[in-house]
Amino acid sequence: MAIALSLSNWRSYVQLTRLDKPIGIYLLLWPTVWALVIAADGLPNMGLLAIFIAGVVLMRSAGCIINDYADRKVDGSVKRTASRPLVSGAVSEKEALQLFGLLVFISFLLVLMLNWQTIALSVVALLLAACYPFMKRYTHLPQAVLGAAFGWSIPMAFAAVTGTVSLEGWLLFIANLSWTIAYDTYYAMVDRDDDVKIGVKSTAILFGHFDRIIIGGLQAITLLLVMIIAMRLHYSWVVYAGLGVCGGLFLLQWYQTRERERMACFKAFLDNHYVGLVLAVALILDRVILAG
Repeated sequence: MAIALSLSNWRSYVQLTRLDKPIGIYLLLWPTVWALVIAADGLPNMGLLAIFIAGVVLMRSAGCIINDYADRKVDGSVKRTASRPLVSGAVSEKEALQLFGLLVFISFLLVLMLNWQTIALSVVALLLAACYPFMKRYTHLPQAVLGAAFGWSIPMAFAAVTGTVSLEGWLLFIANLSWTIAYDTYYAMVDRDDDVKIGVKSTAILFGHFDRIIIGGLQAITLLLVMIIAMRLHYSWVVYAGLGVCGGLFLLQWYQTRERERMACFKAFLDNHYVGLVLAVALILDRVILAG
């Protein structure tokens, strides 16, 4: 099938892939950086880092496309998503699927530059990214599927660096899974009223009035698991200080959302970018600067 994407429609493609809203790239990138630094015990090979950064951008963009395609019949009923390109008609369903396929194909070409273990794991990454948008119709835990999709770069990074996935790699994956469910529940709280009306499921609906308590518990699990990794690998006080800052950011989010106002919940979601950044900086400082 010929690709019929129009360069004149590039602004709509940017909106469709959310390149104008990079928060999703950050939330996918930082755990990837964590994994690469931990697996390499320092800065990874720059070529490897470039491949993973490009893969993050491409797969996040592809994930946004397939998400909007899955939600194209319901997004018009949600205030936050009513102006998306597939809803407004700025991008056709055929164009969206073609762009999705193109981005996935380029991502696969990048993975082919890595070892066979990483290539094998990439198949799981594609399946998770493709199925996540449809999970909200069948389970109240689509955020868990998103967490697995966002976190799968972690075992891939370990495999690319070391040829295997260590215990620390899987602990980091679970930590990121908990963190993702927590911050994406804040995101789901923004749309909770609309989602109830149209029959879309989410952890925000499942958790109900216990939402913030469960989010706090998930965030505590994240911090605990990363602390265990730091202890096992003999990281210095810098990482523990970074975890303390992350804990403070989590408490700030918890306080900001005490009234469960939509914009406060959305801001709490966005601020998780700083959590990922702080931990990435702490890991790099410890292994690259202090250890050097």
